[in-house]
Amino acid sequence: MPLSPYISFSGQCNDAIQFYQQALQAELLYKITFGEMPNPPETNDDGCAAGYAFAESDIAHASLHIAGSEIMMSDGKQGAAAYAGFTLSLATQDIAQGKAWFDALAAEGHITMPWQETFWAQGFGMVTDKFGIPWMVNVAKPQQA
Repeated sequence: MPLSPYISFSGQCNDAIQFYQQALQAELLYKITFGEMPNPPETNDDGCAAGYAFAESDIAHASLHIAGSEIMMSDGKQGAAAYAGFTLSLATQDIAQGKAWFDALAAEGHITMPWQETFWAQGFGMVTDKFGIPWMVNVAKPQQA
């Protein structure tokens, strides 16, 4: 059974889906909004889920297929998202693909380690994307026999 990250975007999930589809050629596997849920959460007098302020267009759950793996996401948490203690890692054997992913993720983001050759990789870089998600992109050197 695979391990898949689940990321909360606090109202920006739809934007994140579109960004990852463009930047990483992600395939949208599933998406449902709070308004599309068959049994919406209990609501308070404002029509919002009790204790939360979700719009009907906010994403209750989505999953994307990216480079052979699945990530799941939603707008399921309120307040500013703070991501620490983890990094999503993308690997490829294609240097041009790795550099393209890195550059796309860096758009409006923050580069924490510039794209470069290292002792273990033909290309490697670290970036925090515009949603605050930290990424590593790696093109490993071929193993020596």
